[in-house]
Amino acid sequence: MEAVTFDIFQSAAVAAVILVVGLYLVKRSETLRRFCIPAAVVGGLLFAVLSLILYSSDVVEFHFDETLKNVFMMAFFCSVGFMASARMLKAGGRMVVILLLLLTVLIVLQDVIGTVMAGAFGLDPMLGLCLGSVSLIGGHGTAAAYGTMFVEDYGVVGADTVAIAAATFGLAFSSLIGGPLAGRLVKRNSLVPEESEMELVSEEEADVRITDNGFLRALILIVICVGFGTYIVSALSDLGINLPTYLGAMLLAMLIRNICDVKGVELPLREISTLGTISLSMFLVMALMVMKLWQIADMALPMVVTLVIQTVMVALFAYFVIFRATGRNYDSAAYTTAVCGFGLGATPNAMANMQAMFKRFGESPVAYFIVPIVGSVFIDLINSGVLTVFMNLL
Repeated sequence: MEAVTFDIFQSAAVAAVILVVGLYLVKRSETLRRFCIPAAVVGGLLFAVLSLILYSSDVVEFHFDETLKNVFMMAFFCSVGFMASARMLKAGGRMVVILLLLLTVLIVLQDVIGTVMAGAFGLDPMLGLCLGSVSLIGGHGTAAAYGTMFVEDYGVVGADTVAIAAATFGLAFSSLIGGPLAGRLVKRNSLVPEESEMELVSEEEADVRITDNGFLRALILIVICVGFGTYIVSALSDLGINLPTYLGAMLLAMLIRNICDVKGVELPLREISTLGTISLSMFLVMALMVMKLWQIADMALPMVVTLVIQTVMVALFAYFVIFRATGRNYDSAAYTTAVCGFGLGATPNAMANMQAMFKRFGESPVAYFIVPIVGSVFIDLINSGVLTVFMNLL
């Protein structure tokens, strides 16, 4: 079988073409728009399926350079950091606590289901954790780290492969179930966006024309935060606090935003928001187009059954628990689709789910700012704590 390798520039070009295909299909399909499926997800999944067909037919296997994927991810979260002022974060304080408590329950449920199913199929319970929060709440980064640890420190054969494949499965389904659930909640309960002191882009900013100088300033700010933000993550790592790499850029951007608010310095927020949206789309496309779906197809029956049960559980938990516990309003519908995003995939999936919902039904500024804080800052820490407890009990 022939192997085709794309370098960093070629990989970005392929991703751009795939995104164009997704945008075209969403524009032409009322069903995709109705279900709030992001264009990046549509194009990325189609390419992943095409890659599966070509690989299964022993024709060709694609290899992509994923460097820019991580750059786009960090740029997006950096843009979110610039949108979060102290006033906005204070407004969502109570909801942050509620969501963290609910997501802690979700993490425990995922690990209980994973270990119970592993026991039912006669598998190592550590493989159950790989089919639980290690890969689903944790995503590919946590899956790779814990999978390798289970293989090297616990001798669990195949744990790394199972974990990565499970994370891939979750990434694919997180956006597919989030949009339809949000759409159903909005329509069934006749929900409409609520008035809020927070806005994704203020009315004054909406009237400001995007300029070349504004884009340059926005790009400079994002590059500075992404670069120097790595020092923050590194410093915390030296203290034994391990955080996602993109969190440093996000925290630095938040710091700059709030200092500028106090000093009365105007930031190019509209341009930053636009660059963030572009970065999110490119990240999702690149994350999906590199998926090796044959890893899922070749998995044993226990893995497939467990992941299907996990997907159904997350959907039910988001629809019946998250929506009701957060107020049964329009913001609650946004939290519901977001939980589907990082409950199975990653925080960028949660943000993409919400952006697709906002585009169809209207914005929820409160949810837009709360979700990345919960998903980026606290979830990994809580997940690590829960996994430590399970690993000591098993």
